[in-house]
Amino acid sequence: MFSRKDLTGLLAPLIVEQILAVLVGMVAVVMVAAVGEAAVSGVSLVDAINILIIQILSALATGGAVISAQYLGKKQSVNACKAAGQLMGVTALFSLLLTVAALAGNRLLLRMIFGNVEPEVMDAAVIYFQITALSYPFIAIYNSCAALFRSMGNAKISMFVSLVMNVVNIVGNTICVYGLHMGVEGVAYPTLISRIVAAVMMFYLIQNPDNVVRIRRLSELKPDFKMIKNILVVGIPNGLENGMFQFGKIALQSLVSSLGTAAIASYAVASNLVTLLYLPGNAIGLGLITIVGQCVGAGEIKQVKYYSRLLVGINYGILLVLCTVMVLFSDQLVSIYNLSPQAAQISAQMIVVHCFAMIVWPISFTVPYALRASMDAKFTMMVSVFSMWLFRIGTSYLFVQVMNLGVMGIWYGMFIDWFFRAVVFALRFRGIEKRAVSVS
Repeated sequence: MFSRKDLTGLLAPLIVEQILAVLVGMVAVVMVAAVGEAAVSGVSLVDAINILIIQILSALATGGAVISAQYLGKKQSVNACKAAGQLMGVTALFSLLLTVAALAGNRLLLRMIFGNVEPEVMDAAVIYFQITALSYPFIAIYNSCAALFRSMGNAKISMFVSLVMNVVNIVGNTICVYGLHMGVEGVAYPTLISRIVAAVMMFYLIQNPDNVVRIRRLSELKPDFKMIKNILVVGIPNGLENGMFQFGKIALQSLVSSLGTAAIASYAVASNLVTLLYLPGNAIGLGLITIVGQCVGAGEIKQVKYYSRLLVGINYGILLVLCTVMVLFSDQLVSIYNLSPQAAQISAQMIVVHCFAMIVWPISFTVPYALRASMDAKFTMMVSVFSMWLFRIGTSYLFVQVMNLGVMGIWYGMFIDWFFRAVVFALRFRGIEKRAVSVS
């Protein structure tokens, strides 16, 4: 169903988009580092919450993309457009509720999650949280539109808008941090403005009459509960999975915060840098939503396995190159962040160990995209939540608080979680043709 040209046209823009998003995050951390380690730590704490929100919103968008892609596989473009309208309405309402909750809770919420961190860290976190929470509705609109474009096999639009968004963000950061010396606010406000720009652009572009999937009229936003149910069948398990995953990371961030500022900073920098290794798998996973969704909709289940194995193989090839480079230049990469010698040493060590553990990551995190697109999202959710809380969090607390392995203990717990997921998802994927469900 998909030629080499189709795959390249879908995946290449997705990889570029993922790279842009991560590079901007890395640049932001570098810029905040100029303000001090307390600012880096405060921003990293809030980003753990922000990533949770973004992942939940992205999960809902993925539900809409799966339904839209399956309708396109069935050649039912009217229903695909209807799904688009329902997706926009659901995510917009939900994101507004999240913004209100974040603004109302703020410092109380931060203290509940992270405990009594150092006052300078908490002050930076409060400022950053207040400003970035305003961007949640705009993230929802952007993610929903991007998911709909991907369901059509058009990833170039979201790549272009992402480029604009990230340029606005970087230029704004440069002016506000280095020119106006605004500190944490100098990173937060450009983030908000860039997301507003991206949301406005995407909402305008999704209405183009040339799009197979588009928002044709405002009446399509009127709730259709059967269509919403179809979206939520994928979106809710995926959202719960992502939400629980990020809740787990926040719990671990709380554990890290008990180890001192050097541990918080080294963990933040290592986590920031290794995100580069996830880019190919995340981009390929987003592509699998479109590919597997359309194949299942068309009843071509054998092609689901073929394309999934092909793309996971490509993921491994890219990872071999990236991990080799990161191991060889770990010290140089860490030096960019101006950490203290102790934090820099810990961070470099974490990066090297992480690279070797990536051998199981594609099976743990890319393969589940194929399962979700075949309407098996509930299973991936149950496995992911179970593995996160039992293995990643449970063993991390064991390694840190009982065995006194420090921040590296959190890394070891994460690797155990990966291995369990890889085994279970590999076995589940073998029977995907028996479980794939086409939307009615």
